[in-house]
Amino acid sequence: MKSSVVAVLASSLLLFGCNDPEMDQRIADLEAKVEALEKRPGGAGGAGAATPEQEQAAAALLKEATQAAEAMDVDSAKGKLEELRGKYAMTRAARAAQRLESELSVVGKDEASLDVEKWYQGSAADVSGGKATLYVFWEVWCPHCKREVPKLSATYDKFKGQGLTMVGLTKQTRNITDDQVSEFVNGQGVSYPIAKESGDELSQHYGVRGIPAAAMVKDGKVVWRGHPARLTDDMISKWLGS
Repeated sequence: MKSSVVAVLASSLLLFGCNDPEMDQRIADLEAKVEALEKRPGGAGGAGAATPEQEQAAAALLKEATQAAEAMDVDSAKGKLEELRGKYAMTRAARAAQRLESELSVVGKDEASLDVEKWYQGSAADVSGGKATLYVFWEVWCPHCKREVPKLSATYDKFKGQGLTMVGLTKQTRNITDDQVSEFVNGQGVSYPIAKESGDELSQHYGVRGIPAAAMVKDGKVVWRGHPARLTDDMISKWLGS
């Protein structure tokens, strides 16, 4: 039977997008490793390893931190992560929390200069002068990106008249060509500007560890960082109205 700890941990990991198309396999591998550990004498490992109870408590804290981050309660989310590190640093949940910590560390940072190598559609002029800007990081090969990037067109079309600007940024990894990017953008009817990053400074600045990823900037500061699927119309309306 699948460990309840792994079930909670896997559900938390899925909120953060994919590092690559094999994320489902990675989670399956994690489950298999945990099951093997639990079958060993003494439970989940040897000396210095976390107990099953500690793993479960840590996974619960990670879930609470994730929920707080989704509600944009950054202070509460950071507090939960601090408690997780302090009490259960040896657990799998503590290691899995690193991406959420990276996301939260970006909130409050200054907006980075939009340094791009080329534009597939739109221009820098289309990403200036708005009330808020959404930066979206994606790649053609990522299955989650293929779902989320076109969906964001509806968000852009709905809010651009109210001051939302948006840009999709790709680094064209895994030998993806210009033609493949253009074919996807045109074939999926993506309506917002799309550009190729110059190097990876933008990705690093916005703490991108997995894709798709997004960062909302208002008044020159990052106000939100996370998976684009976690954005809601209410969140966007609040940023554009304040």
